[in-house]
Amino acid sequence: MSARIPAFVLGGSGYVAGELLRLIAQHPQFALAAALSDSRPGEPLAAAFPHLACAYPEARFSSQSELQQLLCAAPRAALFSAAPHGVSAGLVDALLGAAQPARAAVRVVDISADFRYPDAAAYQAVYAHAHGAPQRLREFTCALPEHLARPDTAHVAHPGCFASAMLLACVPLLAAGLTSGPLFVSGVTGSTGSGRKPIPGTHHPLRHGDLYSYSALAHRHVPEVVACARAATGVAPELAFVPHSGPFARGIHVTVQAALARAADTAAVLGALRSYYARAPFVRVTSEAPRVKDVAASNYAHLSAAVRGNTVAVLCALDNLTKGAAGGAVQWMNRLFDLPETTGLTAPAPGWT
Repeated sequence: MSARIPAFVLGGSGYVAGELLRLIAQHPQFALAAALSDSRPGEPLAAAFPHLACAYPEARFSSQSELQQLLCAAPRAALFSAAPHGVSAGLVDALLGAAQPARAAVRVVDISADFRYPDAAAYQAVYAHAHGAPQRLREFTCALPEHLARPDTAHVAHPGCFASAMLLACVPLLAAGLTSGPLFVSGVTGSTGSGRKPIPGTHHPLRHGDLYSYSALAHRHVPEVVACARAATGVAPELAFVPHSGPFARGIHVTVQAALARAADTAAVLGALRSYYARAPFVRVTSEAPRVKDVAASNYAHLSAAVRGNTVAVLCALDNLTKGAAGGAVQWMNRLFDLPETTGLTAPAPGWT
């Protein structure tokens, strides 16, 4: 593929949109065509993302009408949506509707929650408002790249960041019949997972040096994880999840504990994880406990496991903005355009974040 594929980013000045722009800047096959911000059209991208000024010295945010015009003029396009939940569906629907008469071959990877559920009722039950484009739901498949080789839909919905970590940890256990649940999950996330607008839960003076749980046993990613696990393994596990806010900016660390369905030791579980992810280039299984610093700002996830008696624990560390969002989305888009899934994503973690 000689000509670079135009890439369009929805999501304005949010952290995930910024991460998408960073990854596109270093991608050899995608080239940024437009980034949408209806509240800041015409403003430089570098005003919102100063760290990207060297990559986009002249680029400016586009309005929806400007982006739509560019999208319709492209013979093919990669559309990434990092727009907020409840907003993304309407934007994607409008842009796909405009592109269809122009016969533009558009592939969408949505990082919001808007296309993660198979029907509008399931979405509304979790997010407490009507879906913005229910007729589009059948055009999307929600899965991690590690758990589905190729979707049978034109577009993909990427699971949430916490959901990504939980699924990477629990799906191999379920697939190998090592447990059928219940799964007890504890996870810690960095402050960037809560968005860019400062609120008490993410404001640095309040979060620094602190650790606290929230939405205990009531987090909205639980139904999403159960649905994706069932699609990947045929098993819909009972899941008890307690998330925590950690005093760092990037990364997620998750521990999944369960009762073993049959006798196994630590080596056997590590072997099952390695076997399951043998062809997953971004998943590393190690006997050492995973650390957030080893994966932060990369598209890699590290897994480990431990067994004592009848209890198994699987640990997973990944970057919430990259592997759990923008990086996973680029990984999917690579596949949708028949590129090697590792294209533009193999940079290692910086290590001293």
